Amino acid sequence: MSLSVLTPLPGTVVAIEDVPDAVFAQKFVGPGVAVDPIRNGQDVTVLAPVNGKLAKIHPHAFVILTEAGVGVLVHLGLDTVTLQGKGFELHAKEGSQVNLGDPIITWNPTNMETLGFNPICPVITMEVAEERLDLPKPGAAVNTGDKLLSIN
Repeated sequence: MSLSVLTPLPGTVVAIEDVPDAVFAQKFVGPGVAVDPIRNGQDVTVLAPVNGKLAKIHPHAFVILTEAGVGVLVHLGLDTVTLQGKGFELHAKEGSQVNLGDPIITWNPTNMETLGFNPICPVITMEVAEERLDLPKPGAAVNTGDKLLSIN
């Protein structure tokens, strides 16, 4: 099985170990990478990086379960759960089928940073061995829809 996970929002690739949150950096949730989003003052709509069922959605994060049984978590910013949904607009419902590129959540990374939150976005593959991942080079610029990582 090979599965490509596409970039859900534009920015710069950051190694998961360099995310300033131990839960992600120490891979407690799973292996992956992060995207440090472009901050230009504009709202950004985060898109589905894979096809599948929207297994869980919160204002600040979502998990899509692929047909292959792989969960892909996209987390918008660090500690943004404390905002209790403020600053996030949801475009999809939990339990729905989503296709690659479907809009999931709109937010503003610049505003998050202004409020004191780090807007970095971990993209995590859940219950996948790290050695199965083909990860991008940290520092690489990525655009929405670019291949972010693959699972082999």
